[in-house]
Amino acid sequence: MSHIPLRAVTLTHVRYQKGDYFGYFLAWVSLVPVFISLCGFTCHLLFRRELQGLFFAVGLVISQFINELIKSTVKQARPITCELLESCDSHGWPSSHSQFMFFFSVYYTLLTQTKFGVLSRNQMGIVGYVVWPMAVLTLISRVYLGYHSVVQVFAGATLGAVLGGGWFWIVNYKLRPFFPMIEESPIGSVLYFKDTSHIPHVLKFEYENARGARKHSSYKRSD
Repeated sequence: MSHIPLRAVTLTHVRYQKGDYFGYFLAWVSLVPVFISLCGFTCHLLFRRELQGLFFAVGLVISQFINELIKSTVKQARPITCELLESCDSHGWPSSHSQFMFFFSVYYTLLTQTKFGVLSRNQMGIVGYVVWPMAVLTLISRVYLGYHSVVQVFAGATLGAVLGGGWFWIVNYKLRPFFPMIEESPIGSVLYFKDTSHIPHVLKFEYENARGARKHSSYKRSD
């Protein structure tokens, strides 16, 4: 019986040197794009139905498609450490993890600065103390763990930043005027898609309206 070679899902297949606690920490950091994609955006779209979040996610998918297209065209190998990591069967330039995190960070920063997607007053603090540090740590993790060279992670970061900024401009200065039309469309009405980018401090707005609705019998559930 012939042995069929196996391949790993590179997005989640992360290895580190046994006993290296910093490497163990960075291995989890490498999975941040997975957490953002599967947990963050899935929960956001499922429970909030925000058009801004929907188009943010679409942009990340387009960015990933561009990354795979470039990798399959350039076909630059990963560092020699890929043999130990069993990842030599995939290409390394540009780093998809770095590209994802810098797309996300640039878009989220611009969203916060322009107040198109401000949920709370402390959101800029999240940008400075959480989003960008995690983006930089992701770059470091991919090199430290041996999955990419420095050139490959910087290429991914640069491409991600450019695509993130470009997609933000397209969504918020070209497509956002059509958000009300999407809200009023049949699919928008059925799926409850909405745009709250015109509302300052969305969480405060929703909190006050939820409390106010409690006083009206028409909003109360029938037990």
